[in-house]
Amino acid sequence: MKYDHKLVEKKWQDIWDEAHCFEAENGSEKKKFYALVEFPYPSGQGLHVGHPRSYTALDIVARKKRMQGYNVLYPMGWDAFGLPTENFAIKNHIHPAEVTKKNVARFKGQLKSLGLSFDWSREINTTDPNYYKWTQWIFLQLFKKGLAYKKEMSVNWCTSCKCVLANEEVVNGVCERCGSEVVHKTKSQWMLAITKYAQRLIDDLDEVDFIERVKVQQRNWIGRSTGAEVDFKTTEGDTLTVYTTRPDTLFGATYMVISPEHPAVEKWANQLKNIDAVRAYREEAARKSDFERTELNKDKTGVKLDGVAAINPVNGREIPIFVSDYVLMGYGTGAIMAVPAHDDRDWEFAKKFGCEIIEVVSGGEDVQKAAFTAKDETGILVNSDFLNGKTVKDAIPAMIAWLEEKDIGHAKVQYKLRDWVFSRQRYWGEPIPLVYCEKCGWVPIPEDQLPLTLPDVESYEPTENGESPLAKMTDWVNTTCPCCGGPAKRETDTMPQWAGSSWYFLRYMDPHNDKALASKEALEYWSPVDWYNGGMEHTTLHLLYSRFWHKFLYDIGVVPTKEPYAKRTSHGMILGENGEKMSKSRGNVVNPDEIVDTYGADTMRLYEMFIGDFEKAAPWSPKSIKGCRRFLERVWGLAEKVQEGDEYSKQHEVLMHRTIKKVGEDADNLKANTAIAALMTMLNEFYDKGVNKAEYMTFLTLLNPFAPHITEELWQQMGGEGLLSVAPWPVYEEAKTVEDTVEMAVQVNGKLKCTIKLPVDCDKQVAIDTALAEEKVQNAIAGKEMVKQIVVPGKIVNLVVR
Repeated sequence: MKYDHKLVEKKWQDIWDEAHCFEAENGSEKKKFYALVEFPYPSGQGLHVGHPRSYTALDIVARKKRMQGYNVLYPMGWDAFGLPTENFAIKNHIHPAEVTKKNVARFKGQLKSLGLSFDWSREINTTDPNYYKWTQWIFLQLFKKGLAYKKEMSVNWCTSCKCVLANEEVVNGVCERCGSEVVHKTKSQWMLAITKYAQRLIDDLDEVDFIERVKVQQRNWIGRSTGAEVDFKTTEGDTLTVYTTRPDTLFGATYMVISPEHPAVEKWANQLKNIDAVRAYREEAARKSDFERTELNKDKTGVKLDGVAAINPVNGREIPIFVSDYVLMGYGTGAIMAVPAHDDRDWEFAKKFGCEIIEVVSGGEDVQKAAFTAKDETGILVNSDFLNGKTVKDAIPAMIAWLEEKDIGHAKVQYKLRDWVFSRQRYWGEPIPLVYCEKCGWVPIPEDQLPLTLPDVESYEPTENGESPLAKMTDWVNTTCPCCGGPAKRETDTMPQWAGSSWYFLRYMDPHNDKALASKEALEYWSPVDWYNGGMEHTTLHLLYSRFWHKFLYDIGVVPTKEPYAKRTSHGMILGENGEKMSKSRGNVVNPDEIVDTYGADTMRLYEMFIGDFEKAAPWSPKSIKGCRRFLERVWGLAEKVQEGDEYSKQHEVLMHRTIKKVGEDADNLKANTAIAALMTMLNEFYDKGVNKAEYMTFLTLLNPFAPHITEELWQQMGGEGLLSVAPWPVYEEAKTVEDTVEMAVQVNGKLKCTIKLPVDCDKQVAIDTALAEEKVQNAIAGKEMVKQIVVPGKIVNLVVR
């Protein structure tokens, strides 16, 4: 009978659903295993073939753990708030909730068609008020602890959409959605003080099993550096504070640079003879994104302030001040000291604007030709008064001590990490549960009034002044202060998409609890997530944000562990056939529905796991898909050749135990490609040498996590008990993974004559005697003198004659 994947796959998906066989138990006596994949944003395009790679890999692990007797939690849900849905709603005049509902239904159907063993009884959706009630609750705790605050800051402003854009929504200086000019504008935004957790976020990476590149990216993104803050006086009597990692080079600071947005610019407006030129430059800088402003290879631009200068605090020299767009007001202090002799960017700027270049660290070439930036023992301080003759390593603490003694600077640890901008002027997001009262300031709404739900609005367009569409809902906005009872207004900004994903893994533990985000018992049983797999693109945003929220919840006694995830891995991208990233514009997107319809879900699962190293990108190959389908058809066809036998045959015993070990270990280490290769080898052996029922049933069990539908069907046809998906995982004996005999080549004068089988531990003389007994060997040495007999144990017997 031909294998009909459509019939078989639908049949078993229905049976699994009816049996609830993938549902985890809270409070089980079994050992728990919590496997987690990043829940998707349900876009209108549906799944692409890249999604299943991650889901299938951890599905294999989850299925194997279930068969090994673990209580497995492998959940799925929807990260459903977001800008694309809102934009679609605006364009098509449909409520975002309706768009989300439709998209979720499509995604869920696609995921179910792949036979993924998700526990759908724990499905969550970030747009569900019963879910975002607890997102709002966490925000209130952050606010009460002083970790949520409002701040005036420079933001990306679309001149057409009249709204604030995230950096990711600005492409080449224009709005990604409408193509209009984007400028910088100052707005009041909610911030979360993630920087207060910066050091812990670095230190606790030592306690988790994350792949090294994830740890490196997080450490680099947080960007811890040590140096000093130094106060520079100006000719107007003001102080400009800078942070530098090279306080040893202060004697070489020959100019300063401040951000075009620095408040000192307007403060000095009457003293600056070129204030018009400075303001024009500031307007020009406002049209650029932060990335464009700080790109290392860009041409250096700026304006020298005419009328105000700075004073170098270590030698009292007046030095010029420039405004330049590569200094950002939102990073550090918005001012830097420039040492062109020992910094490449400062050197380029100095050459362009004719600034003085003074060598203060010797050991390199002529600093008039190139900056000398080495910080090792080769650099010796010169032209630096009391630092002369010291190495850079010794000069840094000596200068810091001097600055502290003079009260003009101090040691400082700095992080590149910025506090998290947490508000969006959008409709489709979690409402921020705060009200503003003229008398009491910002006040949280009472927790028993959560969730604060989104009101229905007629238009999802932002207002003319860039406020959220909620700002137009005066009946919703106007309320009373929970503190004094006076008039108050609700916050009309909403939370960013990252909010709901910063704690979703906790809700899976107890998704229907209406008294807490999860019960204490569920949190203690399931925490931490044992294995989390996701994309490298989320390493510095979602992964960092969720670690921050979790640490905060740990600090206030809500969760029992410091870290949310014990293990983190990442998968490589599936590329188009041409090796380029899949995208609609390139026309190389592959729809998984078509693959499942044509070849079946099991074929697709096998292919995505067999495509190569899980951590590396791999191009899509239709030819290889067909190869995986042929393998399954051979598995199906072998059922008709199975002989009786309730234990492994002698000829296959080593193969069975060795493959059980190999497949199990490879599945646990995300080496599915080599596990599948071992199963293919096993299948070939069965076709060559025959197979009995015990061997075939074990083979089906090993293949089940990879291709669950076809193996369930064959298991049933062969009389297997119950569902294969919850049958015991095979056990191997280490001693039986090694052959007790070995095949050795026999050569005469280096030419192969035959092969012989011998016990693994036989001595050399037995090997020689066995070789000499072979007819082909006897013919080759007849009438000749034996010169030498060479034995390489387990490999070769070589007889040298003449």
